[in-house]
Amino acid sequence: MTQTTEAAAEAARAGKKPARSRRSRLTALHRAWFVAAVAFVTILGAAAFRSLPGLLIDPLHREFDWSRGTISAAVSINLALYGLTAPFAAALMDRFGIRRVVAVALTVIAVGSGLTVWMTAAWQLLLCWGVLVGLGSGSMALAFAATVTNRWFTERRGLVTGILTAASASGQLIFLPVLSWMVETHSWRPAAITVALTALAVVPFVWLLLRDHPADVGLRPYGAPEFLPKPAPVTGAARRTVTVLFKAARTGPFWLLAGTFAICGASTNGLIQTHFVPAAHDAHMPVRAAASLLAVIGVFDVVGTIASGWFTDRFEPRRLLAVYYALRGMSLLFLPMLLAPSVHPPMLFFVVFYGLDWVATVPPTVALCRELYGEDSAIVFGWVLASHQVGAALVAFIAGVVRDVFGEYDMIWYASGALCAAAALMALVIRRRAADPVLVAG
Repeated sequence: MTQTTEAAAEAARAGKKPARSRRSRLTALHRAWFVAAVAFVTILGAAAFRSLPGLLIDPLHREFDWSRGTISAAVSINLALYGLTAPFAAALMDRFGIRRVVAVALTVIAVGSGLTVWMTAAWQLLLCWGVLVGLGSGSMALAFAATVTNRWFTERRGLVTGILTAASASGQLIFLPVLSWMVETHSWRPAAITVALTALAVVPFVWLLLRDHPADVGLRPYGAPEFLPKPAPVTGAARRTVTVLFKAARTGPFWLLAGTFAICGASTNGLIQTHFVPAAHDAHMPVRAAASLLAVIGVFDVVGTIASGWFTDRFEPRRLLAVYYALRGMSLLFLPMLLAPSVHPPMLFFVVFYGLDWVATVPPTVALCRELYGEDSAIVFGWVLASHQVGAALVAFIAGVVRDVFGEYDMIWYASGALCAAAALMALVIRRRAADPVLVAG
């Protein structure tokens, strides 16, 4: 009997488990969960730059005397490029790998945010915050989460999608109070530098720990019955991205998914994330208190999105979408009556209710894309996400103009509530069917 076997037998006689059982439990945890954890931290760190736009509107208006419409235009460009870059980024990840694309994207974000501290004209805001940060953030969009999920997981995809989507909200929770304190106590420049340094700090983390495919470490995807070889790099990323768009555009479900997700973006990133803080400030609420409420929305967004991923693995995604949009529209209709100089219980109820619904729409939307478009689903979702950001961009700009013209935001809250009701109806008429074989193979 060997020394190791004797030790195991003695441990068993003493009623103890062999020491190696602990190691077995650790090795039993699939590498896919570590990759998901790295992706979560990456998205969380990158969320810093998404927390800043709503805090910049009033400070830039005071310092440079730029109109809110002009400042909102920069945010609008940022949001539009965030969406339009996403499908190309998904294809680039297929060509060059996840690590390289994400590392370059974070560097571009850091450059764009850092350069804003020297700007003196509005066009520089449009270039740095609008174009550079928009392009970088687009490559870090939810298409990144969809790509990681599709490659590393066969089971629990809805749950993992929900967790990775919640990472952005977690970053909002962490960075919003800090950035609002910097803007209010010092100025907006330290906040911009913080965003740049945060993006740079994540780059080595991504490069050293993230892996492109399970085959890189000799593993099967989580839940897969057999080993899958790593696909060869796909050339012609831009051509493939456009080709997939044309194929998907010939199907009705694509336009319904794109339409509902455009309304999702309009009622979240474009409206609440960009204009909630200035709207609350119009009602004489302190900026830090308003930013803290937005951060609390992020807390419940984490819960709601992970729960939505769990629901998506078990319930019909179209009905989930219909419920989510209907509840969101209802909450937005009440918001104008809740804005006040101080935080009161009905406002806290709105924050909890709306937060649970913030991006709960993502897991069922990703699930429908996967079901309908197969191997092209990450790129198709990238285009659906592009519509999300175009909707966000339009409302971010329109809301700023409405505030300049009418001196209040009420009209925008009511219009967004009505749009959410339309999205609920659109979700119910999406036809669930297998995608065209040519489309899936494309």
